[in-house]
Amino acid sequence: MYSSDRFNFSSEAPEGLGTAEAELRFLRSVVSQLPAGVTVQDEHGRFILVNDTAAVQLGAAANCVDSVSTPHLDGRRAACREILGRERTVIAEEKVVGERGPQTLLTAHRPARIGDQRVLISSSADISEQKEFEDQLFRAAYYDELTGLPMRRVVEHRADHLVRRGRVDGRFALAFLDLDNFKYINDYYGHAVGDTLLVELAKRISRDLRESDLLSRISGDEFLLLLHPIERPEEIAEFLQALLDRLGAPFFIDGAEVFASASVGVSLFPEHGASYDVLRQNADLAMYRVKNSGKGALAFFSSAMEHEALARMKVEQSLRLAILEKRFCCAFQAKVDIRTEEIKGIEALVRLRDNEGVIQAPGSFINLAVELGLIDELAHLVLDEIVKSIDLINDTFGPDATISINVAAKQASNPDFMQPFARAIEATGFPKRFMIEVTEDAFVTRSHFQDEIVPLLRAIGVGISIDDFGIGYSSLSALADITADEIKIDRSFITDIHKRPRSQGILRAIESLSEALGMTVIAEGIESFEELAYLQAATKIRYAQGYYFSRPIFLEELKPATPLASEARMSLASRAVQENRQAYARSSRYRR
Repeated sequence: MYSSDRFNFSSEAPEGLGTAEAELRFLRSVVSQLPAGVTVQDEHGRFILVNDTAAVQLGAAANCVDSVSTPHLDGRRAACREILGRERTVIAEEKVVGERGPQTLLTAHRPARIGDQRVLISSSADISEQKEFEDQLFRAAYYDELTGLPMRRVVEHRADHLVRRGRVDGRFALAFLDLDNFKYINDYYGHAVGDTLLVELAKRISRDLRESDLLSRISGDEFLLLLHPIERPEEIAEFLQALLDRLGAPFFIDGAEVFASASVGVSLFPEHGASYDVLRQNADLAMYRVKNSGKGALAFFSSAMEHEALARMKVEQSLRLAILEKRFCCAFQAKVDIRTEEIKGIEALVRLRDNEGVIQAPGSFINLAVELGLIDELAHLVLDEIVKSIDLINDTFGPDATISINVAAKQASNPDFMQPFARAIEATGFPKRFMIEVTEDAFVTRSHFQDEIVPLLRAIGVGISIDDFGIGYSSLSALADITADEIKIDRSFITDIHKRPRSQGILRAIESLSEALGMTVIAEGIESFEELAYLQAATKIRYAQGYYFSRPIFLEELKPATPLASEARMSLASRAVQENRQAYARSSRYRR
């Protein structure tokens, strides 16, 4: 292999030692100290040569490696005979446990013939650190760091494979699980408890899964469950219902008893789609049907859901276009003192004009605007309309009337919205005229509203009103911890109050506690003289709002020559003589 003219050893060779033997000793020294592990095996798999690095890698001394039997060495011997039989170079990764512990070797095996002997020359490099780094990158790319579950692309790859082999592997189900009210859990208990809940939730879901099933965490509180194989939809429904029942049991985290539930939407292959994307979308639609119907349950996809989704998309597009074209407008409804017949304040109500100019009530778009993140723009549009029309408002309702603006609970707890909105109110020059109306759920979670936003509004003189009180998270004990100026009792308690003793008792309790806490009570939704008469005769409530006094009035309808305060007094006086009338007959030209 080497010639003497390349390596001149004759001058260094000891007396009596030939040049060839010196060269051989030198080459052996070189091979023994190579950084790569080098072995040579004969056609029977016996080790002819093992350098020092290879001895360390193989976990046996170089001079006795052939007398040692380990799974890896036995595997090397068997591989040698196989590779020499095929006479082809092979490169493979090997897992070994040597003197340095578990290692990964990248080994090249090359058959060779030296003289009349066939041998296998093998060279191994330690790639353990590289493999560990690759494994870390792989896990970061394909597995969730918090729960250890596979991520979206893993379940997508598995579903695509099953779709391609549909006739062979049969049916499967995709179940989309979304944790209910996870934001409130994070707000109330803190994000550390929320993270632990996700980990425990993943464990509880995984408990009864088969090896062929796959659970994936695809985003914050969303999970995707692939169930394969399946026979009937009924078995999926039974399994998932049992899963929901398990999730309903409390989680004990850091000394707290945390309750959770999930909404589940299910799509089936091939009935509900012939690709992962379609199946995933349809499971998502089914899950949102559950969310909109009360949460904590499961639903299978149906074609009706697809039609609903298309209709919803149409509304979403028209809503975005309406904001772009500024087709939203304000209507104002008075809050009336039922004792003196004076206007206490007004509530600014946002309305939408559709393409044909017809006014749409907020029920058709407000929830969607909140969900799409468009509600912030609507709040600023309302404020802008008030500022531009303040002179007209003053002429109609009086310069001392408070002006209420509705803010969604999601907005109320978001400092990124509320801080600039408060600055915009202050910039109007009359911030003390404003009242912010929020629903009760803005107060009861560990949100920023009670601790940060309320003091900010107080500092500029803005009042706080609790809207729709009594239908959300409220309780009389919770009311004592709420900092507010005004409580608006939801109309569901006021409707036919004169005929409903239980509602009368609830009303008296709210009235008494509110009086003790110094909060003004406003009755919403007064529509008949009988309801008004009961409030005047049987309660201390001073203020009310509803169609009985005035429908919402649009800016273009405001007439400074006829102040609404005078109109309201005349209306009350004329209606007082109609005590025998069963209900207030609203004019057909008024739309809610």
